[in-house]
Amino acid sequence: MFNDFYGLTGRAFQLTPDPAFYFESLTHRKALSYLSYGLAQGEGFVVITGEVGAGKSTLVAHLMATIDPARLTAAQIVTSKLDGEELVHVVAQAFGLIVEGHDKASALGAIEAFLHDEARAGRRCLLVVDESQNLQLEALEELRMLSNFQLGAHPLLQTLLLGQPEFRGTIQEHPQLEQLRQRVIAAHHLDAMERDEVQAYVEHRLKCVGWEGNPAFDQRVFTELYEASGGVPRRINQVCNRLMMLGAVEQRSRIDGAMLSQVLEELELDGTMQLKRPERKLEPVAAASAGEDAAVAQVPVDAVALAQVQALLAERDAQIGELQQAVIELANERDATRSASPQADTGRDEAMAALEAKFAALEAKMLEQEQTIRHTLTMLIEWIEADDPNRAAA
Repeated sequence: MFNDFYGLTGRAFQLTPDPAFYFESLTHRKALSYLSYGLAQGEGFVVITGEVGAGKSTLVAHLMATIDPARLTAAQIVTSKLDGEELVHVVAQAFGLIVEGHDKASALGAIEAFLHDEARAGRRCLLVVDESQNLQLEALEELRMLSNFQLGAHPLLQTLLLGQPEFRGTIQEHPQLEQLRQRVIAAHHLDAMERDEVQAYVEHRLKCVGWEGNPAFDQRVFTELYEASGGVPRRINQVCNRLMMLGAVEQRSRIDGAMLSQVLEELELDGTMQLKRPERKLEPVAAASAGEDAAVAQVPVDAVALAQVQALLAERDAQIGELQQAVIELANERDATRSASPQADTGRDEAMAALEAKFAALEAKMLEQEQTIRHTLTMLIEWIEADDPNRAAA
């Protein structure tokens, strides 16, 4: 609908991967470099991970579009929770092989024969496995076994594993995947886009379908779009689709911040998209000066936490002073005890005991104060990190 209204030739913000819309952000450029390096090696595994909608599939589609099919035969599978035997049959199907028997041995034999034929024809073979986090451990082990196929000293199959962030942890840490880890020759985690890349991304996609400035966008839209989406391309596409639709319905030639706020509210209400917009809790504090109105002011909770830390530090400094004075008094009392005669009365012993008790009490209070400060600082750091979409996306 909005394509006709704005004179566009296609869907600029479709959610399915399309290499024609590939946008080379900084993180995509890095990922493409790792991919290119890995493919140049012609063996082992290349691992690319990233959040849902970060652009992994679009990146691979772009890469595949640049590869000469006369030199490389590629097959792609999107995995569900496959076990080892199921995976072998799916790989055979992905390369277009018809397996006469339904057993694993027949499928492996067909795959090996196919890889040998391709190598003799001068073509390398690449297997792209999307949604790799769904694979069972035995399926990952089968992929490793497939990488053992060789013609002489030349490996016959290279595998590209695409997965969500949890797959990165699985590859790096699982004790049963040590042999697979040793065959990973390149890996990259695809981060979200930077704040200053969002405008270029949106305009790039629009220009791919003939956009010439209609509609125009207020600068504020791109800033708030980044904050809401966390810089994740698919989230940006979701919001922009709704924005363009709203603009067409209301016959707007300019997209402004009020329209974006309306769209974001609709997306949250219908549960279509979870936005990266944590709202700060407000806590009441007294007015800063007597000249201000007696009404309670509202400040962000991180400012309150910082004030609490400062107060705790000031109290700790006072306690350190008390502790230092107690140490001096205790040392003086012990010196006096050493120089006293054996017949000295027991009053001095009582004073020593009292000083030692005071010293122990101050030490315990200092320890408790340190723990309180550490806990408050931890809460403050967690709040700041949760309030920063950049850190959350990484």
